Amino acid sequence: MAWPPLLRRIAGDTGETAPAILTGFALRASERACFPQLQAARQQVTGLALMNPPAEAADRIAYFAAGLGYEAAIVNVEINRRPQSVMIFRPTLENSEFNLPWAADAWRERWGQLALFAADEIGQHYWVLPPDMLAQIMTMVLVRAAARVAAHPGPPKEVRSDLSAERVEIQGQTNRHAGFFLTREYMLRHPHFAGGMSPTVRREVFVATDAAIVLPYDPLRDRVLLVEQFRMGPFGRGDPHPWMLEPVAGRIDPGENPEETAHRECVEEAGLALDRLEHITSHYCSPGCSTEYFHCYLGLCDLPDDSAGNGGLDSEDEDIRTHVLPFERAMSLIPSGEASNGPLILCLMWLQRERERLRASA
Repeated sequence: MAWPPLLRRIAGDTGETAPAILTGFALRASERACFPQLQAARQQVTGLALMNPPAEAADRIAYFAAGLGYEAAIVNVEINRRPQSVMIFRPTLENSEFNLPWAADAWRERWGQLALFAADEIGQHYWVLPPDMLAQIMTMVLVRAAARVAAHPGPPKEVRSDLSAERVEIQGQTNRHAGFFLTREYMLRHPHFAGGMSPTVRREVFVATDAAIVLPYDPLRDRVLLVEQFRMGPFGRGDPHPWMLEPVAGRIDPGENPEETAHRECVEEAGLALDRLEHITSHYCSPGCSTEYFHCYLGLCDLPDDSAGNGGLDSEDEDIRTHVLPFERAMSLIPSGEASNGPLILCLMWLQRERERLRASA
């Protein structure tokens, strides 16, 4: 939190600060975690002491720390070569995954922007969500921040206009719902193609995550694997059969790239080790109302006769059944309507186009 841009996002005006040395601790990093952990060790950590912070600044820092699962502790530090008692925040339980030395420059390069975006959302929750609720949704806060990082620099502009988000005037924004998912309302004006600006309009958006989607395909046996599971979208719409056939899919966690997520999800949902991936497309799934962004792949793999079964993680309450189908049988699901979601139809149609090439090179 001592990085000035992050500290300002978290706390605002902090008042007077001073360098402080904490003995008996070390900052440890994890390959997959944005924020480091302060752990007991025979080392020293140099940090920043807030000498007399405003009450709200101190409260915002405590709120941020609670969201990360940290607890307050009083310790002795050295400030200007004099001992002084200060409050620090450290993990309630030390995690063995945090076993890497922490380097400030490397952290800022990899995680700095994500941390700033996460701090933006946490600041929006400060007056609304209690700290324990913030802790429950912190993973999703970080995943949404990772999606914002991935949205830059954006796709090419060869046909469409060069209008940019910088020209949109945001006059107000409110999080109408903040739980596992987030719904945000904007009051804004945007440029018109003919020139000038629109009137102030109210727009709502479902702030979701980026996801990796994989259709596993065995080019030798010419068969695909589909997963079947209960889905809230069809259920909420009133579909009498809300169990869907889909490709393997999962959200992209902070620190992962889409390819890593694709491989991980195939192991978790279907027990599959992929040989390689072929990129199909990356796209917004419903740009009129959602930020959700898909990276779709074909996953080349072996699918022997015993590949079908059950999958999913108990820790995420996943109940998944897998199906292995010949290519032609899978394609028949499109005209029959049983393939009723965009990612599955898109992946199958791409496979139809590329199938001859993939089978010839298998």
